[in-house]
Amino acid sequence: MMTTVVELEVPAERLGLARTFDRVQTFEFQVSGLIGEGPPLVYVSGPERERVESALERDPSVDVIATLDDASDGRWLLRLEFNQGIKTFQEIVSENDGAILEASGQDGTWSVKLLFHDREAVSECHSLFEQHEFAATVTRVSSMNDTSNGQTPLTEIQYETILKAHELGYFDVPRQVTLEELASELDISHQALSERLRRSHSALVSAELSNRMAPVGMDR
Repeated sequence: MMTTVVELEVPAERLGLARTFDRVQTFEFQVSGLIGEGPPLVYVSGPERERVESALERDPSVDVIATLDDASDGRWLLRLEFNQGIKTFQEIVSENDGAILEASGQDGTWSVKLLFHDREAVSECHSLFEQHEFAATVTRVSSMNDTSNGQTPLTEIQYETILKAHELGYFDVPRQVTLEELASELDISHQALSERLRRSHSALVSAELSNRMAPVGMDR
C-alpha cells in the first residue's frame, strides 16, 4: 500500500479569505486539526486583533462563529465557518478517500497538505481541482511504501486512532461519527482524542515520508 502526501498552494480567491488578505496584508492563519463538516478552530494573527476581526467580519467568504481566548504565542483563536469554496474542496478530497491534514495561509495564498492512500486518488483529485478552477499548484509529493520497513511517523496508538476514525467515517463529508462518539468508541475523553488527532496530524505532515524515516517515541 502506498501512502501519499500532497502539498498544494491555492489562491485565497479560490478557497476563501481573499478580502481579509486585501485589507490586512500581514494576516496569517492556521487551521487547528482537520477541516471537516463543522466550523473549524482557526489560529489567526496580524498587526492588531481589532483590525483582523473587523476584516474577517466584512469578508463574504467566511462567518465568525465564535471568538475564543488568545493563544500563548500571540495568535488569536476563532471558530470560522468557511464558504462553499473550501467545502467543495473538502468534498473532492473526501470522496477520493483522502483527508486534509493541515491548512494555513499567508500572502494571499493557502498552503494545504493532503493525505491519500494511492496515487490514482491523487490524479483524480487533481483533475477535479482543475475542473473546479481551484488553480492549485502542487509544491511537493511524498510517498511511503508501507510494506518496505514498517516505519511511519505515527506511534502505534496514533495509527490505531487514525485507522478507527477512518473506519467509522470521521473523515467523511458529512461525518458519520462525531468526535464524542469516536472518543467513546476508543474509551478516552473527547479532549484527549482531539489532542491525539492533532499530534497525529502534526507527525504526518512534518515527517519526511520516505523509506528512511526515523522511529518515533512513545505517546505521552
